[in-house]
Amino acid sequence: MEMTGSRVIAADRDTVWAALLSPDVLKECVPGCQSLEGSADDGFTATVVQKVGPVKATFKGVVTLQDRLPPDSLTLSGEGKGGAAGFAKGAAKVTLSEDEGGTLLEYNVDAKVGGKLAQLGSRIIDGFARKMADQFFEKFQQAIEGPADAEDNADTSEDAPKKGWFKKIVSG
Repeated sequence: MEMTGSRVIAADRDTVWAALLSPDVLKECVPGCQSLEGSADDGFTATVVQKVGPVKATFKGVVTLQDRLPPDSLTLSGEGKGGAAGFAKGAAKVTLSEDEGGTLLEYNVDAKVGGKLAQLGSRIIDGFARKMADQFFEKFQQAIEGPADAEDNADTSEDAPKKGWFKKIVSG
């Protein structure tokens, strides 16, 4: 399945680019990510727990960053095996460009699944993949620029992830 989308992030391209290469940002943004280790240069190993329809699985896999043209574009590629549930693999081509409000991030995702997951049907899989991509890029945007509204700041417990934390680190 293929899907595309875009969002304007209120930060300069260099900040957005640095966030795309950060294992801390990627771990926070991937829905269900239990662990993510490695580096942008060598690739990452990841463990992600997801429930797709009636199938819940722990996927162990690798993520690599390819075709890097700093600070303009890169491709995030990943492949994971979920035991009896099957496998998932895909790639997201991400392009960054200057925009009036900061940086325009555009993405084109191509995802494939096999095994029990593939038996769920394309409508369930397509909806799940779209939801995962939307959640990832929403969390990614929040990690850089902070919450969309003041209510998101209400949770100040130490365990709560700090919204906009990455931009504060890079600029401060």
